[in-house]
Amino acid sequence: MSGENQRVDDASRSPFAVPGPAPVPPAPPQSRARRLAVPALTLASAALAFAYVGAVDPNEPGHYPVCPLFRLTGILCPGCGGLRSAHAFAHGDLITAFGANALAVVGYFVFAGFMVLWLVRAYRGGPAPRFALRRPYWWAIGVLTLVFVVVRNVPFGSALAP
Repeated sequence: MSGENQRVDDASRSPFAVPGPAPVPPAPPQSRARRLAVPALTLASAALAFAYVGAVDPNEPGHYPVCPLFRLTGILCPGCGGLRSAHAFAHGDLITAFGANALAVVGYFVFAGFMVLWLVRAYRGGPAPRFALRRPYWWAIGVLTLVFVVVRNVPFGSALAP
């Protein structure tokens, strides 16, 4: 054996040698129904939530709790008006939904797009979509949400208030 091979063999017999990862066998293919189960249940849960909010009007007092931030401070949070927005959205009234909470309506459409992508990928057998944004995008979303909150709480932004 040459000197270089001898050193490699000696290193592999060392008590401090770390073995490499064991090979992972490929996962057996899943049926289409199994792949669609999680996204379909997620979509069904969201649909049931919209159906409930569509049936129980948040404009009538006593059905839902009041926003604690609004009750304590009088400041509209980013979610204030979200239930009224969901109620109007469930009834197909996009103008009223947008007036109650524009940010929520944008969120409904983002969620719908994500669900379509997830269902199509699950149907075709592809990987589930990842919603991993880089840090600058999260900062941008946070700044836009903060601007939304500030503007809806000042007099000239009253159109964004529910």
